[in-house]
Amino acid sequence: MNRSPLFTPCRVGDVALPNRIVMAPMTRLRAPGAMPNALMADYYSQRASAGLIITECTMVSDTSAAYMFAPGIYSDAFIAPWRAVTDTVHEAGGRIFLQLWHSGRVAHVSLMPGGEKPYAPSAIRGEGELHTPEGKKRVSTPREMTVPHITGLTKAFGKAAERARQAGFDGIEIHGAFGYLVDQFLQDGSNQRSDHYGGSFENRIRFLLGVVSAVQQAFGNDVGLKLSPSNRYHGMSDSDPEGLFGFLLSELGDHDLAYLHMMEPLPFDHEQGHAIADVKAFAARHYDGTIIANGGFDAATAARAIADGEADLVSFAQLFIANPDLPRRFREDLALAAPDFAKVYGAPGMELSEGYIDYPAAD
Repeated sequence: MNRSPLFTPCRVGDVALPNRIVMAPMTRLRAPGAMPNALMADYYSQRASAGLIITECTMVSDTSAAYMFAPGIYSDAFIAPWRAVTDTVHEAGGRIFLQLWHSGRVAHVSLMPGGEKPYAPSAIRGEGELHTPEGKKRVSTPREMTVPHITGLTKAFGKAAERARQAGFDGIEIHGAFGYLVDQFLQDGSNQRSDHYGGSFENRIRFLLGVVSAVQQAFGNDVGLKLSPSNRYHGMSDSDPEGLFGFLLSELGDHDLAYLHMMEPLPFDHEQGHAIADVKAFAARHYDGTIIANGGFDAATAARAIADGEADLVSFAQLFIANPDLPRRFREDLALAAPDFAKVYGAPGMELSEGYIDYPAAD
């Protein structure tokens, strides 16, 4: 019998989990027209043995237009298709949270309604390229959000959470990581506002705390938050990441979150400097609640992090792509399959099912 702490039950918010192996949110781009579909129901239900599934990032507004074929939940039309996904996962014995997301400046005008400029805390262009109807393009220069824009998007997160509740999700994860809108408000490389949403730590976390409040009003305490204090995705930077995120984590202790989902730095992040080397340990020093660690773990290192009290759960991304029955493979020490990275996001001429629902279980 495998006595790894990965297989001890726990709770996040009011949701009981049979193990501490979390399926991390992963963009997979299998939702034409932004609508969830039967393929997605199959994909998530295949992985229902995870202690918790967190979905791919899901748009709270049609202005969150970073990726073609990313799903949305910005109108009531999305409720029934998502309900088909959650019902299938629950029938397979799983638990599933929806990750709510807005891309902010990580967008291109060709993907925005009416070709308008993307929204961002400040009119500072990010880094990176996106797939657009005209091919790969560099992200567009954004426009600085007005206070009414900020208020409207805060409400959009709350409305999306209410739709998620109606669609049968067990909880919500707010995407506050990877250089998207919430992260853009936090870090001073992207937020150079002079009003009460910019400048001091207290001002820069104001948008995030407003989003947390709006989502919790719709979903209670079954609300988690993902952060990546050391990651430099899309040109992110901050002059004092330890100070900023230490302050934020201390403030979040008063907000009764289900968990914090913390991403470890990648080698690139260390090369860029200002990386918090051990994010899970940093989080444990500043936050007393439940922590999900993410980034580069295997079964042994994940079990050690839990046993040492540095994390309560551990999430896995790439391993869940090719191993739908990952908890069983960990428990029985079975061989792990490797994903085909050419098919992770789909490609022209590929069937949407390829590299998605065609990875078999171990038996």
